[in-house]
Amino acid sequence: MSKDRLLHPLTMSAVSILRLTVLIATLVFSVIVLGVSAHITYLTTTFFNAYFTFAAMSIATACLTILTLPVMIAVDITRKGAFTSMVVVELSWLGVLWILWLTSAALTADANSNTFVAGCGYINPEIDQACKEFNAIEAFDFLTWLILMGYTITLIVFAIIAATRGNAAVWTSSTTTTDFFATGGALAPEKSPSTNTIQHHQSPYPQV
Repeated sequence: MSKDRLLHPLTMSAVSILRLTVLIATLVFSVIVLGVSAHITYLTTTFFNAYFTFAAMSIATACLTILTLPVMIAVDITRKGAFTSMVVVELSWLGVLWILWLTSAALTADANSNTFVAGCGYINPEIDQACKEFNAIEAFDFLTWLILMGYTITLIVFAIIAATRGNAAVWTSSTTTTDFFATGGALAPEKSPSTNTIQHHQSPYPQV
């Protein structure tokens, strides 16, 4: 058995582990962002009868993530080859999510820099807590964006590698069961010229 055949199952297992790790980490960070953003929104609506745009955006993005990623994980576990596990579907949806997380992170960073210009360390404990919560939301927004973007780019690269190796159906195949480095649908091997040459070669001597 060649080394390539031994590496292919390891690669499939690594992609599955990477996918599950990314989705679970994203879910955990989404719960954190949802909780902190909800607390910020509660404080501002209670005392100022207003809310921050970045907090509302972070809540919406976190909720959307929490509602969809568990479905992707559960469906993949219970039903192999489901459409939610297709490479093209996963790339599309995770691409939308990391754009939303990037938007949330940018809004949070802008609000943080404009609201707490001098950073944290306020004497008032509530203001100081709010400042730290701003920083926490910003950090987890950016971290979630980086994780999703990194995984999406990795999956795109693997899919392109599979397509260039002759696996044209890689885009509609399952992420967890696809061997991205297998050779499939490659050019057919050239026929050996010896057989046809012998069959069609005319003998220089007349047949009796």
